[in-house]
Amino acid sequence: MDEEVELILEDTEDNMKNAITHLEKTLIKIRAGKANPRMLQGVLADYYGTMTPISQIANVGTSDARTIVIQPWEKQMIGPIEKAIMNANLGFNPDNNGEVIRINVPMLTEERRVLLVKQVKHEGEEAKISLRSSRRDAMEMLKKMKDDGLSEDKQKRSEDKVQKLTEAYYAKVEESIVEKEKDIMTI
Repeated sequence: MDEEVELILEDTEDNMKNAITHLEKTLIKIRAGKANPRMLQGVLADYYGTMTPISQIANVGTSDARTIVIQPWEKQMIGPIEKAIMNANLGFNPDNNGEVIRINVPMLTEERRVLLVKQVKHEGEEAKISLRSSRRDAMEMLKKMKDDGLSEDKQKRSEDKVQKLTEAYYAKVEESIVEKEKDIMTI
């Protein structure tokens, strides 16, 4: 019985960690007006018939706060990389000189910043929903285990642990949202 309770707690924490990881990956893609190579994470280019992440076929970096520079390892990949960036619909306009691709990250308008903050809050709420779902699932499993012979004390202690986990991960979501909002609203 104790091992099953521990497994439930571990699974719940893993699910909550995954929710935070997903939130962080999503927030990275919401641009704050500063160039960041991770903005291109998930963009796939056609590399000899295989869709491949840009970071695996080129060096991706920044030359200043507003410019992302992509240096393909093979010159013939400039076209496919540029096409992939355009097709990713990130709002970027890549510019190439035959050797490197430069992306100027435009300044954000106040209106756009407000929209991005709303998007950040929405993503945070999605993460919280995921956390609540994990908590609910764990609580249901603990109640079923009580019916199968788990002592009431162990059930209550385990439910308290699940609740504390949920609160800790809620705090992480809030922290991520506040940090990203500050990043977006900073001019």
